[in-house]
Amino acid sequence: MNQFLKRNLVVFILIFTSFCAVYAQRVPVVGIITFETVGGGVTAADAVNITNRIISEFNSWGTLSVVQGTAGAEYVIRGTLSRQGNNFVLSASTSDANSGRVLNEYNEQSRALNDISVPMFCAKAVERVPLPNYLLGTWQSTINMPDGPVVCIIEFKSDRSVVVERYDTWEHRQQNSLRYEGYGTGTYSYLGFANRTVTVGGQQVRIDATISVNLSLEETLPDQTSVQQSGLHVVFNANRSSFQIVNGTFPCGRNFDGPSVYHSSVLGFSQFVKIR
Repeated sequence: MNQFLKRNLVVFILIFTSFCAVYAQRVPVVGIITFETVGGGVTAADAVNITNRIISEFNSWGTLSVVQGTAGAEYVIRGTLSRQGNNFVLSASTSDANSGRVLNEYNEQSRALNDISVPMFCAKAVERVPLPNYLLGTWQSTINMPDGPVVCIIEFKSDRSVVVERYDTWEHRQQNSLRYEGYGTGTYSYLGFANRTVTVGGQQVRIDATISVNLSLEETLPDQTSVQQSGLHVVFNANRSSFQIVNGTFPCGRNFDGPSVYHSSVLGFSQFVKIR
């Protein structure tokens, strides 16, 4: 094999490996059987309606594949709709399609059928189904400042722990800048199914996930030795190789000297690119 082909083969392997890393996480297939009615006060049409609402909710997540029935399903949801006193009650169980083992049982209820929280019901339904976590991996954020870049390199692990390889903190005061290269550990939560349209800065934004982080850092400026941020809305790009936090940041510094130095008085990491 000549050198040209060898070089191109190496490039192809690297690109293919990166591509596979992005898409390595499997999307589980969940089968939903049309809910049955139990007792009086509910109709077959009510059961079909609530089943369709559940399917629509799951389809909006982008983290699982839904089929009606059991054909091809890895997990199966079976449920009933009933009337108990003044409340409509939606009860169901999720089982492993191969073994038939019930993973969990759950319910939601409300005085009005349309007021039953379908998103909450669906979250309970798949709490033991291994949904893909697109935050896994190592990410880098870089903020280019007049006196050099401010960098964060952070790894999100499958056990919900965080390794912070680098967490620069920066301050500009009276024409002087101060920078520390911190590091640390932490924990995080990831709600990859909580994709909703939210209002950010007066605009409607469709988010892909909501995360919270709790970081303990060393060798940083005093204000950043502990970073605790919750309810951060995340938007991934098409192949999930980058993400942006649209309603906040991981704070990393302060600018006391106006827009000639930086457009904001607060510095924070919000745009990340996957590096591993």
